[in-house]
Amino acid sequence: MLSLLFFSLLLNGSLAYFVNIDAHGEECFHDRVNPGTRMALMFEVADGGFLDIDVKIVGPDQKVIYQGERETSGKYTFAAHMEGVYNYCFSNKMSTMTPKIVKFSMDIGEPPKDTSKEDAEHHDKLNDMIQQLTLSLAGVKHEQEYMEVRDRVHRAINDSTNSRVVWWAFFESLILVCMTLGQVYYLKRFFEVRRVI
Repeated sequence: MLSLLFFSLLLNGSLAYFVNIDAHGEECFHDRVNPGTRMALMFEVADGGFLDIDVKIVGPDQKVIYQGERETSGKYTFAAHMEGVYNYCFSNKMSTMTPKIVKFSMDIGEPPKDTSKEDAEHHDKLNDMIQQLTLSLAGVKHEQEYMEVRDRVHRAINDSTNSRVVWWAFFESLILVCMTLGQVYYLKRFFEVRRVI
């Protein structure tokens, strides 16, 4: 039963989303949390342009908690300072014509417990260890997803480079064949005996 609880917590808390952000566009998402709740935003630009995006996290009081410009990936963890809706936005306004695809996840922890109402004997050490292990495994899962996205990006770059090399080799071969035929034709005309009538 503990293993089922453990895996359900792992699966529920680690959903990743892909969002397409057009040039000059911005996409915002929000979550409502209680004060003291730990939140972790992880993002990675999977495709588009120079693989950079602007990121901003704004609290319920409209104060900027985090702001980053032209970032390719990042992780930012913070504790909610007050109850309300926290917004996190990805902006592609610096791009003139290239849309971007961003993979992100916002992990929201459990709200802090009120320890004054609980007795010390009800505090279960095993549940705390399971929660810590769940958070650690979620971090490992996010790292694997990050590496998968990076691998996909690098594979696309390699495929593009390989196709360019093949086309360049084909173009060079065509030029060499044309030059060879031109030289044969020129030499043949050079050694032709012309009869004057």
